[in-house]
Amino acid sequence: MTDTVFVLNGPNLNLLGTREPEIYGSDTLADIEAGLVEQARGLGLSVDFRQTNHEGVLVDWLHEARSSGAKAVLLNAGAYTHTSIALFDAIRAIGVPVIEVHLSDPAQREAFRHVSYVGMAAVDEVKGLGARSYAVALDKAAAL
Repeated sequence: MTDTVFVLNGPNLNLLGTREPEIYGSDTLADIEAGLVEQARGLGLSVDFRQTNHEGVLVDWLHEARSSGAKAVLLNAGAYTHTSIALFDAIRAIGVPVIEVHLSDPAQREAFRHVSYVGMAAVDEVKGLGARSYAVALDKAAAL
């Protein structure tokens, strides 16, 4: 096992900072990454931070987390959280602890967001804390 935590971000998260700031806040994905890199350094970890709008790429990256011996994965799968059995299967298959991350609290939003296939396979979740959700999740990963 390495000291690397993969931080994987799904569709539309590249638009953070301008996309519905009343829901997702004004921090950009680059802001979140910069904060996590610094935090990880203090925890003796490194982060491999990525974003894609493509479901299959997220599956490939989960497989890569396994093959590289990652300590954990923080996964904000965006809307794929609520639709992707492929992500559920990949999380179950890799043997690397996955922590589900959300900026908002899906349980407080539209009914279709109440189901989380990612959450059904993840070891933990952090939601509803805005950009701080990532920092809390990284602390949880460090404690694994």
